[in-house]
Amino acid sequence: MTATFTHSASESTFSSSKAFPVPDPARYLLGMWSIEREMEDRITGERGTYRGTAVFAHVDDDADPGTVQHAENGEMTWRGVTRPAGRVLHLHPREDGTARVTFADGRPFHDLDLREGRWTAGHPCRADQYSGAFEVLGPDGWQVTWTVTGPAKDLVLTSFYTRIRH
Repeated sequence: MTATFTHSASESTFSSSKAFPVPDPARYLLGMWSIEREMEDRITGERGTYRGTAVFAHVDDDADPGTVQHAENGEMTWRGVTRPAGRVLHLHPREDGTARVTFADGRPFHDLDLREGRWTAGHPCRADQYSGAFEVLGPDGWQVTWTVTGPAKDLVLTSFYTRIRH
C-alpha cells in the first residue's frame, strides 16, 4: 500500500501560540525525551494514558546515512489495565530540512517538515486514516496529536514530549 502525505495548517489543531521553527528535525530531536500521552476513544468515551521516554539516536545505516532511530518505552494504561508499551520509528533526514518517517521495518509512515514549527501529516492504515498535527513549542518541547478514524475507530492521541537534560 502506498502512503499519502498531506500538509495543511488550516486543517490542524495547533494552538494559537507562535511555533518554534526547526530547520533540521533530526538534529533537534536527538537525545532523550519524556512522553506524556493522553488517549481518548470518542465513540465509547474511554480515556487512557501512556507515560515513558523516547530516545532519538543515530543508527548505523550505510544505505541511508544520517538515519535517526526514535525508540519509545513506557507504560500504557487503558481500560484500567497498565502494561508495558513501546514502538520504534526511523527518521530519514533530507538535505532540504525535511525528513521521511518510516516504521522500523521500513514501511512509510509520513513526511515531516518542521521548518515553520508546525506540520500536519496523513497516513492510511487499512480501513483507518491517521491524521497528525505536530507543533514545536520551543527548544525543549513539542507535541503531536493523532486523530485516528475508521469504520470502528474514532481516537484522539495527544503526546507531549519534553527534553530530558542531564
